[in-house]
Amino acid sequence: MRRVLPPLRALLRGGAAGRPPRLPALSGLCGAPPGIPAPAAEGSGGSSTLNVLPSFGFLFDIDGVLVRGKTPIPAAKTAFQKLVNSQGQFLVPVVFVTNAGNCLRQKKADQLSHLLGVPVSQDQVMMSHSPLRMFKRYHEKCVLVSGQGPLLDIAQDLGFCQPITIETLREKHPLLDVVDHERRPNIPYPPAVELPKIEAVVLFGEPVRWETNLQLIIDVLLTSGYPGNPYHHENYPHIPVLACNMDLMWVAEAQSPRFGHGTFMVCLENIYKKITGKDLKYEALMGKPSKLTYQYAEYLIRAQAAERQWKQPIQTLYAVGDNLMTDVYGANLYNRYLEENSRKGSKSRIQAKVAGGRGSATLSQDDEIDNSWENELASAAAVHCRSVLVCTGVYNPHTEVPLDTRESITETVFHGHRDFRFDPGLVEPDHIVPDVNAAVDLVFQLENFAPD
Repeated sequence: MRRVLPPLRALLRGGAAGRPPRLPALSGLCGAPPGIPAPAAEGSGGSSTLNVLPSFGFLFDIDGVLVRGKTPIPAAKTAFQKLVNSQGQFLVPVVFVTNAGNCLRQKKADQLSHLLGVPVSQDQVMMSHSPLRMFKRYHEKCVLVSGQGPLLDIAQDLGFCQPITIETLREKHPLLDVVDHERRPNIPYPPAVELPKIEAVVLFGEPVRWETNLQLIIDVLLTSGYPGNPYHHENYPHIPVLACNMDLMWVAEAQSPRFGHGTFMVCLENIYKKITGKDLKYEALMGKPSKLTYQYAEYLIRAQAAERQWKQPIQTLYAVGDNLMTDVYGANLYNRYLEENSRKGSKSRIQAKVAGGRGSATLSQDDEIDNSWENELASAAAVHCRSVLVCTGVYNPHTEVPLDTRESITETVFHGHRDFRFDPGLVEPDHIVPDVNAAVDLVFQLENFAPD
């Protein structure tokens, strides 16, 4: 049973009086004395026999674990030299699970190959928007896409045939975006160009001009997809919104975390509610910590193991991240799902709800996911998903939290999305380590793994 966060802080100071630390790290706990042993029984190895074939896989976050902004974290290159053989082949299945969504998978794979000094394929990269490939019901519809980077290329690569960017919408309806006086049209009544009805909104990530995106998305939602028309507040529920990446903050080169797409979503949700008095609803939330993201990641892990013809089933996933509210919460949530299914003795059908969500968060992914994909995802073979927290990114072991956990702990500590309830047991990691190199060492020890 996991404890709430204040004992976690006590752990980092050496543990409460008379109680040894519960979360071991091979190289010490973020500055705590090294040499704490890691019990092998927690892994899927569970014996003193050395294993040469993997029965586990890694899910690596990128920002704050492998890089800070564009700067590689020194421990990352060392860690990945341990994960490949002399031919550059991975010794264990590895998937990079990032909440970033501003580029194609191949570009991210190329960046990782350069940074880590090992060959990474696009099939090992999972962006926050990757599960949108399964939402085929929307692929033929006209959808408004928000974010930055090559949005049209990303949308088309995912299967969307009629994406429209915010910039295109602004050009066709120049009277809608007037916050920036310098960008207002020069003529009083420029003609609007008719567009197809917008039938869904896809939020890929944080945009550059927040005021423009917020205004035009609200226009689309309040006009049922015809943004040049007057608002109709009775159009509720609004057209579907699919959102990727719920990170409130992320870490770059700055000393403190920066705003993430989750912050943009907070703005959009509150503006919508202030105008209409109703909650903004999401048809789908994806990216960590959503269960769908981890189901898709496990599917990619199994695909790698099958390609390498590793016969031993992958029983344990190790999710290595730097953020309690996304990486740890998501891994622990998926572990809970796996253990519940293991107890039932069979894998349940994908339930497309935000875990612990409120009424406003009810989703309808059940009908959206293509049957073949659903069958693949529902055949999960893993038994456990273990959370490993590193201290090179968002997480700061020295951050104070209220001593009285009854003192509004949800508001004070929880940085997760509105539609995820705060659960102290989900934000306490299974292991805390200084960096990703220590994480790899720890997992190899837990799994008694000694590749040829």
